[in-house]
Amino acid sequence: MKTLGLIGGTGWASSAEYYRIINELTNKQLGGLNYSRCILYSFNYEDVNRNNLNKDYNKVYEIVEDAVLKLISIGAEGIVLCANTLHDYAEKLQTKINVPIIHIAEATALQIIDNKIDTIGLLGTKQTMEKDFYKNKLSEKGIRTLIPNDEDRDFINNTIFTELFNKEFKTSTRRRFVEIMGKLRLKGAKGIILGCTEIPLLIQQKDFDLPLFDTLQIHAEYAVKFALS
Repeated sequence: MKTLGLIGGTGWASSAEYYRIINELTNKQLGGLNYSRCILYSFNYEDVNRNNLNKDYNKVYEIVEDAVLKLISIGAEGIVLCANTLHDYAEKLQTKINVPIIHIAEATALQIIDNKIDTIGLLGTKQTMEKDFYKNKLSEKGIRTLIPNDEDRDFINNTIFTELFNKEFKTSTRRRFVEIMGKLRLKGAKGIILGCTEIPLLIQQKDFDLPLFDTLQIHAEYAVKFALS
């Protein structure tokens, strides 16, 4: 079994889910008292948030790189960035380290292809929805990505940081997310990526009638597959 290095705390609620799912899946495959060999480095998210608000993304990268190098120094053999948005730094990070980054968008793209979907809606932070780092990974697999309009992107982003990070899951917020997903369906989406690992804590498949891609679950499964390969 390979040792996984998990970068968490962005936010802590979804990081706890990663830890739970990875250990449960490992035990399901190996049985007995076998669980994941993993190391969790959890940020104080305010350190990241402060630099994001100042648009000092180089400093955010430095924080992430420092954490990754510390994990590798104590034995991590694969890196799991426990947030979709952190993958904005994955390409640069991979050039600095000699262990693989288990990429959330690559894992998600494979699931979308398995479902024979070629046009997908993407929900997440504004950074994930608006920048190309995520959409490019999907495009490489022939998947077209649709994102919400400006107002809806602002709503989603604000909700992630003011509600979901604090484990507040409001019925009114869930309804608005469903409305936004409905708009993406009208634009041609045949499925929806829940592209922030907090969103699956709010929205489940029962809430919508297109396939939903829970990136937290998909990424955790992909990490276990790597660790046990």
